[in-house]
Amino acid sequence: MLGLLTALAVLFFLTVAGLSSVYHGQREALGDRWFNRGVADLNAKRYEPAVTEFRAALLYSRDNEAYQLNLAEALIGTNQTGQAYAYLLNLWDREPENGRVNLELARIVASRGLTQQAIRYYHDAVYATWPANQESQRREARLELIDLLLRTQDGAAAQAELIALSENEAEEPGFENHLGDLFIRAGDDERALAAYRQSLKSDPHDAAALAGAGNAAFQLGRYSAAEHYFEGAVAANANDKASAEQLEMTEMVLRTDPFQPGISPGQRNRLVVQAFSTAGRRLMNCAKAKNVAAETGQSNLGEEWTSLKPRVSVRNLQSNPALADRAMNLVFRIERQTSVLCGSPTATDSALLLISKLHEGH
Repeated sequence: MLGLLTALAVLFFLTVAGLSSVYHGQREALGDRWFNRGVADLNAKRYEPAVTEFRAALLYSRDNEAYQLNLAEALIGTNQTGQAYAYLLNLWDREPENGRVNLELARIVASRGLTQQAIRYYHDAVYATWPANQESQRREARLELIDLLLRTQDGAAAQAELIALSENEAEEPGFENHLGDLFIRAGDDERALAAYRQSLKSDPHDAAALAGAGNAAFQLGRYSAAEHYFEGAVAANANDKASAEQLEMTEMVLRTDPFQPGISPGQRNRLVVQAFSTAGRRLMNCAKAKNVAAETGQSNLGEEWTSLKPRVSVRNLQSNPALADRAMNLVFRIERQTSVLCGSPTATDSALLLISKLHEGH
């Protein structure tokens, strides 16, 4: 009897274990089935059914982290960020180095205006361990971080992240253009120009890279290089009106600058006389239109210009080269002051203002 009872107990135990295994296997299969449906809908951006399907999957495996993470992403798609945030925090507590979790948390807190908290999550996402098939998400996390820093006017931090991004990414023509655009936004025109030039090595006729390189060179005051790039941009894309306008201004600067290398003394003197006359007209028109001469000190500039005017001629400049520097110094002061007080300048005045910045302290 004892042996029979023991055998029956063993048989009962094995039967229960087998049934339990079958039961859990069925639950796991059902969970996976709902999960796979949810993934398909999530990838197709059908967020509402995806939420339902991931919730159904969790009924069969409440602690499954993959189910919870995908449910959180679907909830974000339906703007239910509060619930998504709760799931993500729970996941973060269990696995704080998870890149996807940190990235989604960063997006949520950034949308709430919690900038410093978002920056921390973005940093954790950038330096997290990503599966090989999700490595592009690391770049996406850093790009979003850079965009956040630029939107919050933290240019220095954005530049640091951009430098790290440029050093760790493979050279891709399309991405190099995007990198150049970001460096422009961050105020690093030198690195922006380098990125656009790198892109042009692959495609010398890339209209976007040519326009970007022209803009960066223009901001750096390298007008000869800017002219070359803008000419290429307009030739590659006749509808690029911005580059066409920048090309006109660049050519104006090159035609107007008396200090540019390679010009003859006679040409330099003629450009000084023209610039002096232009600045005088700008000063008088500004004072007349705004009636602000007395309050702003323009009267002093006007007196100085009137006093110097009889001496500023090509003949006098030939015999007294130092007079050209004095005349142009006055031109630059007039253009700077009137640009602040008197509204939009003419194209020539704009060119002289750019030249003044280029030769400041000349």
